[in-house]
Amino acid sequence: MSHQKNSNQPAAAGQKRPRSDAGNKVTVVLGAQWGDEGKGKVVDLLATEADFVCRCQGGNNAGHTVVVDGKEYDFHLLPSGIINPKSISLIGNGVVIHLPGLFEEGDKNEKKGLKGWEKRLIVSDRAHLVFDFHQVVDGLQETERQAQEGKNIGTTKKGIGPAYSSKASRTGLRVCDLLGDFKDFSTRFKNLVQQYQSMYPSLTVDVEDQLKKLKEYAERLRPMVRDGVYYMYEALHGPPKKILVEGANAALLDIDFGTYPFVTSSNCTVGGACTGLGIPPMNIGDVFGVAKAYTTRVGIGAFPTEQLNAIGELLQTRGHEVGVTTGRKRRCGWLDLVIVRYAHMINGFTAIALTKLDILDVLDEIKVGVAYKLNGKRIPHFPANMDVLHKVEVEYETFPGWKTDTSAARKWNDLPAKAQNYIRFIENHIGVPIKWVGVGKSRECMIQMF
Repeated sequence: MSHQKNSNQPAAAGQKRPRSDAGNKVTVVLGAQWGDEGKGKVVDLLATEADFVCRCQGGNNAGHTVVVDGKEYDFHLLPSGIINPKSISLIGNGVVIHLPGLFEEGDKNEKKGLKGWEKRLIVSDRAHLVFDFHQVVDGLQETERQAQEGKNIGTTKKGIGPAYSSKASRTGLRVCDLLGDFKDFSTRFKNLVQQYQSMYPSLTVDVEDQLKKLKEYAERLRPMVRDGVYYMYEALHGPPKKILVEGANAALLDIDFGTYPFVTSSNCTVGGACTGLGIPPMNIGDVFGVAKAYTTRVGIGAFPTEQLNAIGELLQTRGHEVGVTTGRKRRCGWLDLVIVRYAHMINGFTAIALTKLDILDVLDEIKVGVAYKLNGKRIPHFPANMDVLHKVEVEYETFPGWKTDTSAARKWNDLPAKAQNYIRFIENHIGVPIKWVGVGKSRECMIQMF
């Protein structure tokens, strides 16, 4: 029999238990385009007040740069809240963890001045592990795709896809396995290696050496590991806490909703926060979408507003559009509101952060993609089929450029009227308020609107 809170009376039949004990709400920050929108900066802003900062999906294929006191920190697997000495960083069950990568990243940032990160990191025991051979296989698969189809996906070769494949085929190994009976773990590890070797005969793995290293990592990891579900439940239902979830990748790279097959292998939309941390939908509070004032994409795949011209080159050089994880030049184009609206349909953004507005400062005119047309007719949805997406014609709205340096702006009124006009148009078109406007690299360059 279910009991009402603080009363010994059984609940009347058919009566719902009160929802007032719902617990704390988490704030989720998600990419609204193809990644590289500046999520790290928004998370960093919110992390200064957060008690917990969590990653729920992806692995070290993410790349977030955060600048604090003139120091640049690069994060791939660590939540960017690790910088805040007062907050706990959590790697959830939905994340795939490459242990050498995790410790290398921590140690590298420690040399830059990041202190005590190991004491502030909690790792879910249900998270799957990425092994070195997953990374090798990632490279082999890319080479194979290139040979068979003449094009690859453009993965980061960090073993993320193969690790999620192992997870889905029920042969993966998790943190709890590594910390359990090591003999049993070793057997399963050997089996997994053999499985991959039968598929990729050129794959060589020094099993004993790998196991020796994994045993060392296990001991370094052990103090950080918790039961993630119970840990999150306690955080949600204890005293009021500010909990932040940092999405990696972005809506258009989502395994279900992205431009498949040129996507990542996890759900980087809002549902991933629930499944990747073990939290109920009712505990999701604000969902902040991060969008750049223009669009970029790394690797291959359809990109309707791409500008293969001087404009695209200008955006690339002015915006320093080079991947943090891969060092690849990013492809650039005009802001595409069709994809941002699509991201909003899936995620239900409560507000948006618009970043890198200052990159547009020098342009005479600025275009915004507002609709896709097929055979001259507007289509109301975002096409699932890539051949169709390659064929769409973009309908643009054109704005006069403001031709003023906005990088010193710190409040709304500091922005030129034409820039304000551009921002208001975006806001009205998506139907979501813009809460922040970014005009530069450092923390101070985020103008908060409300």
